[in-house]
Parts: sequence; C-alpha cells; structure tokens
Amino acid sequence: MIRGWRHSLLVVLLLLTVVLSACSAATPPVSYAPGGELVKKAIALQLEQSQQQLSEQLQGSHPALNITNIAVKTIDPLYFAQLPTYHLKGTYKLEIELPNQNVTQEKNEFDIYLQRQKEGKTWRWLKREVTDTEKPPIWRTYLVR
Repeated sequence: MIRGWRHSLLVVLLLLTVVLSACSAATPPVSYAPGGELVKKAIALQLEQSQQQLSEQLQGSHPALNITNIAVKTIDPLYFAQLPTYHLKGTYKLEIELPNQNVTQEKNEFDIYLQRQKEGKTWRWLKREVTDTEKPPIWRTYLVR
C-alpha cells in the first residue's frame, strides 16, 4: 500500500513539474547573448546616431570616439517578434577626440536591446521610440556591423 502511494505521489509531482514548466515563459539561453565586441559596436552605433543629430544641429564635425572598459551588469533574455533578444545594461568608458582637446568620460551607462536574426549570423540594435504616452512604442532596428 505504501509503495502504491509513493508511486502515485511521484506521478503527481512529475505531472505538476511538466505543467509548471510548460506554463513558464520561454526565454532564449543567456549563453547565446552577444559578446563584448558586439556590445561595443552597438554602443558605438547608438553614440553615432546621437552624435549625428547633435552635429547637424550644431553644424559641426564628427569627433572620433573610442569605447573601452565595457562592463555588462545585467542581461535579460526575451523573445521579441519571435527572435531572441537581449536587454543589456552596464557601463563603459568613452574617449572623445576633439580638434583642440581629448575628453574622457568614465562609467557612462548603457541600456540597449540586441536581437539575433533568424540565420544567427547578424544582430540588430533595437531602438525604442516613444511618440505618445497613450500609444505603444515604436521600435526601429539597425544592423550592427
């Protein structure tokens, strides 16, 4: 009788485990998250876009940027548009070469989304644009080279 009771309990626990794991949201494996060089390229892309807008407003030239000391603090894997996406937060060091001086900024924060494409060979930076607080955000994507 005890043996049958243990068997029934084991079956119930196994079924409960299967049901609970099926209900949890699937996330891409963290082991597939982008590496440091790709994160550096995405940060550079983000900075270039910001710099381009600023240069157009100021009618100035584009200074040389050097990104180092990237430290990823958090990686949140998720699926966005059915593709593995990684929300990364951390810090980096930025050196800016201006015509008359060099500027160094320590511990700049970054908050980026990187998405692996279907074939697994390319990545895209996802930029969230909020147009209206009552409307859902618009996501623009840019190829990270």
